[in-house]
Amino acid sequence: MGPFAYRSWVEISLRQIAENFHAVRSVVGPGVEVMPVVKADAYRHGAVEVSRKLTAEGARWLAVSNVEEGAILRDRGITARILVMADFLPAERDGLFDYNLTPVIHSLADIHEWDRLSAARGVTGDYHLKVDSGMGRLGTLASAPEILNAIASARHTRVEGLMTHLASSANYASSQTEDQLAVFNRICSELARAGVNPPFLHLSSSTPVAYGRRNAWQRMVRPGHVIYGYVSPVAKGTAPPRLLEVRPALTWKAAVVAVKDLPAGAQVGYGAMFRAPQPMRIAVLAAGYADGIPHRLSNKGRVIAKGQFAPVIGAVSMDLTTIDVTQCPPLQVGDAVTLLGTEGAFSIDAQQIARTAGTISYSVLCGIHARVKRIYLEAA
Repeated sequence: MGPFAYRSWVEISLRQIAENFHAVRSVVGPGVEVMPVVKADAYRHGAVEVSRKLTAEGARWLAVSNVEEGAILRDRGITARILVMADFLPAERDGLFDYNLTPVIHSLADIHEWDRLSAARGVTGDYHLKVDSGMGRLGTLASAPEILNAIASARHTRVEGLMTHLASSANYASSQTEDQLAVFNRICSELARAGVNPPFLHLSSSTPVAYGRRNAWQRMVRPGHVIYGYVSPVAKGTAPPRLLEVRPALTWKAAVVAVKDLPAGAQVGYGAMFRAPQPMRIAVLAAGYADGIPHRLSNKGRVIAKGQFAPVIGAVSMDLTTIDVTQCPPLQVGDAVTLLGTEGAFSIDAQQIARTAGTISYSVLCGIHARVKRIYLEAA
């Protein structure tokens, strides 16, 4: 089959991924293990290619969400340690052994189950235990004595890590982060006094690294968003100076499939959401909400066309998006328009798109559909 023209594609700089990774390592120092998060297909940057680059750059651990994500990496030759953070479903537990994946355990009952499965395999099963320190999602609410009893009775396992997840780390007007730290540290201290000292303690995702919450770094950090070039803004309060500078690694483009002149009063798109106030020139792009362009950008988003901002007009359709190019240099069918990225002095990033669409930058990146072609630029 083929060849086929690219209708919509992303260009991913593996060099920038590496630079972002090294920026994190430089901030936290050599005493803190950096475990990049490559779940959700590395935030749609491509988990296999990103993982290959990160491990080549020295990453010894990677974090995924589920067993299938870990298995894909193993099948493609990734040999680093892989932590499965949110999957201990009964049907997938054998896969943890088959693919040499390390699970995060979220309940004391699952420690016993992991022990049973490890004994049946004749191995010592490593795991990380997650403590619910106040987020109210995954993790055990058990007391330290209860945790100690469960660990001691699981003789075919080894608790290699203790972890929790911070719910409000970007909110410096809230005490929730400090409250969670206190809960986690208290449990770790009680376990340590009883002789349980896992080599890895970890709480921090990207934001506590970027803004220097050193008391949350412990012995390992789990950066995700910053690996791909984004630092979340502080939600409330006054943050300390930012320690980390990173740059986006992904540029998203779409091809022009039509250019046409419209008279004043012409209606554009589903529901006639836009009516031309005067004669204008439009371009139709080969990408829509099925590719990941948020529908909420209808009539209010913008792209970069020929080095100029061009507003989205009318409704974003499943496969097409219409833009106003009246003020842009002439475009032709097949020209590339930048949906996310930089052209000269003009730039659009995932956080800007998110603000316009009323969502978060994570959703913008993860929403880029698999049908959008990925192009990897090692030297870019």
